[in-house]
Amino acid sequence: MKDLPLLSVIVPVYNVENYLSLCIGSLADQTYANLEVLLVDDGSTDGSGAICDQWAARDSRIRVIHKENGGAGAARNLAMDLAAGELITFADSDDYVLPDMYAHLYSLMGEDADIAECGYLLFSGQELPRADAGDGNPRSYSPEEAMGLHIRDEIFQQTIWNKLYRREVLEGLRFPVGNLIDDEFFTYRAIGNARKLVHSDRRLYGYRQQAGSVMHRPYSLKRLQGLDAKLQRLDYLTREMPNLVEEGKRDLLFSCLISMQGCLRFLNGAELEAAEKKISGILASAVPVPWSREASLKRNVLLKLAQISFMGTSRMLNRLQDLHLLN
Repeated sequence: MKDLPLLSVIVPVYNVENYLSLCIGSLADQTYANLEVLLVDDGSTDGSGAICDQWAARDSRIRVIHKENGGAGAARNLAMDLAAGELITFADSDDYVLPDMYAHLYSLMGEDADIAECGYLLFSGQELPRADAGDGNPRSYSPEEAMGLHIRDEIFQQTIWNKLYRREVLEGLRFPVGNLIDDEFFTYRAIGNARKLVHSDRRLYGYRQQAGSVMHRPYSLKRLQGLDAKLQRLDYLTREMPNLVEEGKRDLLFSCLISMQGCLRFLNGAELEAAEKKISGILASAVPVPWSREASLKRNVLLKLAQISFMGTSRMLNRLQDLHLLN
């Protein structure tokens, strides 16, 4: 193991005392032993900071940084500046990493892959996820191929924690600070910086589902930050991968449609007015969008209707869902 490159695992920590030891223990038990774990205590007000310190006293590979609360983006940025590893990955402090995840991902990288990704499992409660067996049917992709899959949300999704990165591919990349959503601003740029990417179907990361997570919080205008990320991605595609611009526009339009449905359902008054104004401004960058030969008839019809009457289509979809006529 001493011949293996150092791997830095970055973990923002905030008020997760009930789950934190399970997460840290899963990192300490990795079969890839040449790692450092950077725990960034982001101003926790429960016992999380003390738990971090206890683990650091037990395992010299664990480093703890205590800081004032600034959000996960700021915590990850700080840890990226301090990380010593040639390889970098991320973990959420309430999740669970299967024992051979990092060894498996490193084995896939070879000499020229800059990002390796595996699948993940959803879990809750006390029952731990079990790893998939086999080799995971690994397959290599060019950055443009991976970006297309990313846009379609098939593999190479925006999730940052089921990927292993060479340090060079993250040079100059930072997470937005203070956002509810930050990984969508980060992942597409990492994909674009890579020489080659590898995906394995083995599910080796356990993603905990709980009511207090970001996507389970009450709907708010901050949810629209995802549209800002996709608008920035579209600008990136226009400059760097023009073959994917139309696909990026289609995805942005459908994302605007889904966001407007949520806003109509959960917001009102000044908040709804602000949401309509913001989404309309972003929508202008997505249209016109041509018919897609690859998309289903249903998706193409929605694409057409949304460009004829965006608000009318949003309301219609909500009504169809209320009547249980649309899944």
